[in-house]
Amino acid sequence: MHCPFCGTPDTRVIDSRLSAEGDKVRRRRECLRCNARFTTYEVAELLMPPVVKRDGRREPFLDEKLRTGLMRALEKRPVSAERIEELLQRIRNRARASSERELSSRQIGEWVMDELRQIDPVAYVRFASVYRSFEDVNAFREEIERLQTPPGAPDNR
Repeated sequence: MHCPFCGTPDTRVIDSRLSAEGDKVRRRRECLRCNARFTTYEVAELLMPPVVKRDGRREPFLDEKLRTGLMRALEKRPVSAERIEELLQRIRNRARASSERELSSRQIGEWVMDELRQIDPVAYVRFASVYRSFEDVNAFREEIERLQTPPGAPDNR
C-alpha cells in the first residue's frame, strides 16, 4: 500500500480489525519513510454472473433492481428491514453459488418468489402477479389456491 502522504510503497500494518458488519477489514498503517499513519479498508470483490433477460439481452446483476422489485412487493407489509436484507443476501448467495456463467432473469425471479412465499404471502402474490404477467382475476385465484396447497401436494398447473 502506497503512503497517501509521501507516496512511498513501504508501509506496515499496525492494527487490523473486522468491521461490525463483518464484511470489511479495517487496517491502521504506518509509512516507514515519513512515519505518517492512515487507515485502509479491505473488502472482498465478488463478481456476480450477468443476467440474461427474457428478450435475450444481457445485463449486469444489479442489486438495486432486485431491491426495488422486492420493496414494491413488500410495500406496506409487516416485514422488517433486517428480514429484507437477509432475503437479498440469500438471493445474492444463491447467484454466486450457482455454477452457471450467466443467470436467467427467470431463475432469479423464481428464487425471489421462493423467498417471498416463506416470508409474506401477500408480497408473494404481488410479485408473482407482475413476474408471471397475470392477465385476469382467475390467474390471481389460481396462484392463491396454489399458495394454500400444502408443500409436497400435487401441483395442478
